[in-house]
Amino acid sequence: MSEAEAPTPWGAVPQDGRVWNFGVWAPGAQQVDLDMNGHRVSAERGGAAVFTARLTGRPGDPYRLIVDGRPRVDPAARWLTDGVGGPALLCPPPVLGENFAGRDWAEAAILEIHIGTFTVEGTFAAARGRMADLAKLGITAVQLMPVGALGGTRGWGYDGVLPFAVHPAYGSPQDLADLVDAIHAAGMMAFLDVVYNHFGPEGCSLPRIAPSFFDKEHDTPWGPGIDYTDPHVRAFFIDNALMWVRDFGFDGLRIDAVHHITDPSPVHILDEMAQTLREEISGRPVHLIAEDDRNLPEARNSGTITANWNDDYHHAVHCLLTGESESYYASFAVDPMADLVRALGEGHVEQGQKREGREGLRGAPSGHLPPTAFVNANQTHDQVGNRANGERLISLADPAEVRIAHAMLLTAPAVPMLFMGEEEGSHAPFLFFADFRGELGAAIRRGRAQEFAGFSGFGGTVPDPLSPETFAAARPYDDPAPDADTWRVLTRRCLEWRAATIVPLLRSGRADKPEIRATGARSLHAIWHFGAGRLEMVTHLGGLPDHPVPLGAPDIAIGGVTDPCHFAVRANH
Repeated sequence: MSEAEAPTPWGAVPQDGRVWNFGVWAPGAQQVDLDMNGHRVSAERGGAAVFTARLTGRPGDPYRLIVDGRPRVDPAARWLTDGVGGPALLCPPPVLGENFAGRDWAEAAILEIHIGTFTVEGTFAAARGRMADLAKLGITAVQLMPVGALGGTRGWGYDGVLPFAVHPAYGSPQDLADLVDAIHAAGMMAFLDVVYNHFGPEGCSLPRIAPSFFDKEHDTPWGPGIDYTDPHVRAFFIDNALMWVRDFGFDGLRIDAVHHITDPSPVHILDEMAQTLREEISGRPVHLIAEDDRNLPEARNSGTITANWNDDYHHAVHCLLTGESESYYASFAVDPMADLVRALGEGHVEQGQKREGREGLRGAPSGHLPPTAFVNANQTHDQVGNRANGERLISLADPAEVRIAHAMLLTAPAVPMLFMGEEEGSHAPFLFFADFRGELGAAIRRGRAQEFAGFSGFGGTVPDPLSPETFAAARPYDDPAPDADTWRVLTRRCLEWRAATIVPLLRSGRADKPEIRATGARSLHAIWHFGAGRLEMVTHLGGLPDHPVPLGAPDIAIGGVTDPCHFAVRANH
């Protein structure tokens, strides 16, 4: 690639004083101007249709692109106050607080939150005041669902269209940086969920500015795929990832639906992104978490990805406790206890073997990976929110069994993740919600109803995803469960013990193959061997075991040995 064709940083980047450098890739465009309060600045067309300009202005000054005479929103806009259709605002990087040295990944105990429903106000500023309390429970990392600008005022965030700009309803870029500072001040890591596989259906300017940004041969379930073979496209997303980690202070990213990022390049975009992030960010670790449905270990083998979301663990626990067997639960409903045993010992359940209830093969062997290569969860935004009525596990299964599953999640070696409210046993639903209007809104309603029409267990009328009431019902802390205090005590006890006992074991490395076996239809006995000692667990998720295993002098115990729901765990150093 010649120097003239080299990708230019996207958007308006501050230089000295009131001077800003602007860049946009607009293949096919003949002319690009910038309109700043009626004042036109012409961009210079360079190699490979990269248009650049020098702007003079102050933070907060509005501007629009004029591409071949038509107004467009800067696809790398950093700040908006009037939604995704309004002008972009000049925005310098936010001011950060004291440097945070990060934390060892072995210490991770994650809480996933949605900013819009985490508090009544639904803002970064309101969330900031709750961080110290989360840390007191033993949470060591907060993962924000996507905060990039999206059409309308409310949504999950996965339909974002301007990924460099924070969603205006949540606050300003500085508000987000202040939230990250509050997370760090409480001693926790901050992660951000990012979507690099598609754009949302409303408000994206890229199809008109750069049609070749998209891959005509590849579609995702949510829209056109992205052409990662083009260097300008790669630069767009690498710039974005770097902005979140460098300019906002995030300790890493959770990358959505990696299995829908298609890149035949010699160096995969995620490998290049990971290398760039870790070269540019010095003095603290950068952790990358993938949602990758393929169950493939290569990116973790190479170190590109720190850990994968492990939906297999969730599915095994869910099927065991609820008895559900439809759709993607089919293969896990055949023998969920055996699947749970495998998930606890080897991470993924589906590792390329033929399984009843699944067409084709999925995955590859994962037993060689350390426990920290897996993020396990009993509930996530996906698994709760993609149900017709958004029920949490505690509303679908025996609460006593859910309590045992909660303790097992927090004290097993894999990295645990909770979904907001789970730490206190919340029953609040979390439904899919959006704020689209017109035909797009009607299509969302129809699609949501049709999605669940064939599910016998999800009968009834699907709540309206566009209703403000559906959005408001998703706040887990508005109406705490009667036993919320008891749940918080359990969460704190398990996570404090995890920090003191399991983390040193994880740091010492695995010494031998785990010994995990079922002792009944809903019971198991597990031993994990580490360089510094061993971890032993007995779990009864309802019903007495065929072969009881008493665990003398446990560090944490729930119930008695003869109780149908019983749990005990201990560690020997």
